[in-house]
Amino acid sequence: MMTRRIFLKNGSAALVSLGFTPVFIARAAQAAQTRKKILIAIFQRGAVDGLNMVVPFGERAYYANRPSIAIPRPGTEGGAIDLDGFFGLHPRMAALQPYFKDGDLAIVHACGSPDETRSHFDAQDYMESGTPGRKSTRDGWMNRYLHAKEHAEKSTPFRAVALTQALPRTLQGTAPALAIGQLGQFGIRAGMDGDMMSNGFASQYAQAADAMLGATGREAFDAVKMLKDANPQGYQPANGAEYPRTGFGEAMRQIAQIVKADLGLEVAFAELGNWDHHANEGSSTGQIANRLDEFANGIASFARDMGHRMADVVVVTMSEFGRTVRENGNRGTDHGHGNAMLVLGGDVKGGKVYGTWPGLEREQLYEGRDLAITTDFRDVFAECVTGHLGARDISQVFPGHTYAKKLGFIKT
Repeated sequence: MMTRRIFLKNGSAALVSLGFTPVFIARAAQAAQTRKKILIAIFQRGAVDGLNMVVPFGERAYYANRPSIAIPRPGTEGGAIDLDGFFGLHPRMAALQPYFKDGDLAIVHACGSPDETRSHFDAQDYMESGTPGRKSTRDGWMNRYLHAKEHAEKSTPFRAVALTQALPRTLQGTAPALAIGQLGQFGIRAGMDGDMMSNGFASQYAQAADAMLGATGREAFDAVKMLKDANPQGYQPANGAEYPRTGFGEAMRQIAQIVKADLGLEVAFAELGNWDHHANEGSSTGQIANRLDEFANGIASFARDMGHRMADVVVVTMSEFGRTVRENGNRGTDHGHGNAMLVLGGDVKGGKVYGTWPGLEREQLYEGRDLAITTDFRDVFAECVTGHLGARDISQVFPGHTYAKKLGFIKT
């Protein structure tokens, strides 16, 4: 018997559940002719140590609080990469330094959630929902953006894509979104146990689905065919880009492929975990150094691969909260408060560390232990959504939040 649902071979998300609108091919052709602005969000899950990622080497208290894990000053062995005489990048993030120098990379420091939680689960939920302190929110801020800026006549099923095994919290909601673990495995099967269909059977199944589900069933097959025509297995990065051979590197490579295939992408999501360094965090070398190497090179490879297409793209990074200013007895850091976010792209007014720096002396710290927050993370997202994506009203995107602090990192 024919199932009334069509499943991705991936198994992590349904491509069609009687939900997508018809005339996919016409819309996809239109999307290819008119390139959209694209926002890519990267979540550093586990709370990255923003003080060792974007180093305040001009702060005496930074070194006083971190005798074994501080990043040395620029000009010394393993030293930070000087950005502006006060802040520097971790040395393993050297791949991003040219983008800062050329004005394509901006940094917002001392930012984060106004909620005081130090729970990974709650803080990640608040950052993805965009409603700090409110657990009742059912959808994510990226999905609310998609819903608020509906343009169904121009959108495709690939308008919102997460390169993850399951749909992230921030893309859950009423607007359609896809979770695709691997582009090469993106396909359709009948029921939960069927194998990937051969071309001959797929044709017969498509006809049956078309008869049963109408345009919606046909659209599912058109979507898969379109991605198949993009030839995921044969993709070659441009401009000498070499992505890290990791899950995160592969996710960034596949996002680049989706962008270049002109499938109508508008927002994308990727993530990189294992930032919770309570012990043996390391400094210029060690755990955090290895993680930052993968993170920075994945983003830099993406920008290099995209070439002139980066004019239409902005990448924004996030992490649920920062780490304590003082290292702990295990040469690591505990759950903190303020953190740093990176913003890279053609619309970015980079070459600057934005935000008000609160200082690291004890009386300047949040609760006497953490970097204080002077910029709400929603203001960073809101500037990306309004300045880059062109949204006019974000009251539905960030309900209850007054966006009154434009930082100026997006060109106007």
